[in-house]
Amino acid sequence: MKFPSFFTFIFLLFSSSTFAIPTIEHWQTDNGTRVYFVPAPDLPMVDIEVVFDAGSARDNEKPGLASLTNGLLSEGAGGYSADQVAEKFDNLGAKISNWVSLDMATVSLRSLSETEVLQPALKMLALLLAKPDFDETSFERVRQQTLVTLKYQQQTPQNIAQKAFYGAVFGTHPYATLSTGTIESVEALTRDNVKSFHSRYYATKNALVTIVGALDRKAAENVANMVVKQLPTGKAAPALPPVAQLNEAKRIDITHPSTQTHVLIGQPGVARGDPEYFTLYVGNYILGGSGLVSQLAEEVREKRGLAYSTYSHFFPQRVAGPFMASLETRNDQLTQALQVIQDTLRNFIEKGPSESDLKKAKQGITGSFPLRIAANSNIISYLSTIGFYNLPKDYLHTFNKNVEAVTLEMIKEAFRRRVNLDKLVTVTVGKGKKSTAK
Repeated sequence: MKFPSFFTFIFLLFSSSTFAIPTIEHWQTDNGTRVYFVPAPDLPMVDIEVVFDAGSARDNEKPGLASLTNGLLSEGAGGYSADQVAEKFDNLGAKISNWVSLDMATVSLRSLSETEVLQPALKMLALLLAKPDFDETSFERVRQQTLVTLKYQQQTPQNIAQKAFYGAVFGTHPYATLSTGTIESVEALTRDNVKSFHSRYYATKNALVTIVGALDRKAAENVANMVVKQLPTGKAAPALPPVAQLNEAKRIDITHPSTQTHVLIGQPGVARGDPEYFTLYVGNYILGGSGLVSQLAEEVREKRGLAYSTYSHFFPQRVAGPFMASLETRNDQLTQALQVIQDTLRNFIEKGPSESDLKKAKQGITGSFPLRIAANSNIISYLSTIGFYNLPKDYLHTFNKNVEAVTLEMIKEAFRRRVNLDKLVTVTVGKGKKSTAK
């Protein structure tokens, strides 16, 4: 037993001594789009993300519009059909993907860095961003696919719970509706809606380009210019309204024919860049963010066997995203499971973690940090987050330092102010309770 442990120690020591945190370079393209770049010469690959402030928070009372617009970009552009677009990237060995969150609409490209491969891939990417066809056939096909997904989600306890939870936590705020929208809203969307949304939000002043790969600075500048040069200048999206704090607790019980009841508990949490983000992050790691060794897992799973897994997270957004705790439990155990979650939250807020808890949390977070930025795909995800939310350029360099600076008193004080046990939203989906919501 001692022999492998010794070599594990040597490996970790070597890794920590040679690990280098990437340095971010930053500039603007010729037409004013911000660019964040990290050179990564070890592999002949380039990862590119073009991020627009065009997430579902911009749906403007047309839920699902941002997602539908983004999904149609690769369905034909500049006269190329969807099949021709896919064939073009396949022949180049390049991968294109796109997705929408509450805040962001992202299109990404992964390609070999050789000029004869990268250049045609970039040309096609630029075409998809600036000149999507949005033809009637593609529009209707993707819209119908979205409706099929939404109808399936109506039967899935997890999706039912999420829909109810976000609606209850955010009320009339744009975050209240998930990015896929609703059946009613998607049925009402038109091609003109999509075209107008694209014209408004897919613009250089509303975009960010992030690049990680085997390029030098000059080549990266050329890549960024090429990707966005055909986009209109436009203007940045307006600031989102603040998220209102809840005035009272809310309980929503939805009957569903499942053997287990899905539970979501939470309230508005924290925004990106909040001064207390790292305090809440470290505290939540102890509470429910560290898997099977968290306090929630200990109380719910290990001591009582009420759920296979349980967690809690802060999901920071442009403005306050949700704080959420979750579990799945047998229908007949719902009342007990809810009580254990509430008791664990109350105990954590009133007493805080121990010195031992804090030490283990810091070791777990800082020790795993190198693995979280080990691959180019990890780095570019951080890069897009840093750029989109205007976080400090040295965010990666100071990450562990910020974690180490958190104290027990900081955690106790932040959680007492930020998590109000008398104003939590509780959503259950299953047979544990009679339905009180549709």
